[in-house]
Amino acid sequence: MINQLLIAGAIMTSVLLTGCANNNSDLQNSVGSLNSEVSKLMAQVQQLESEHGTMKTAIQSATDTAQQALEEAQRANSRIDNIAASYSK
Repeated sequence: MINQLLIAGAIMTSVLLTGCANNNSDLQNSVGSLNSEVSKLMAQVQQLESEHGTMKTAIQSATDTAQQALEEAQRANSRIDNIAASYSK
């Protein structure tokens, strides 16, 4: 009787371990898939950071150019005002 219980226990243990081994391989496949997705997302983040840096540089350049144009326009308006003030009829 004890021998039969030991044999039944050994069989149940091996069945349970086999079930766990199958789940482990599914888990590994799932983790591999998630790692792949994370790698893709990291690549996309790096690409977006690069594009952001490029756009930031372009915006800064455009802002500097607009500021220079504004200063030149103000200087030209000042010169025109001075010319108009010097005329007398």
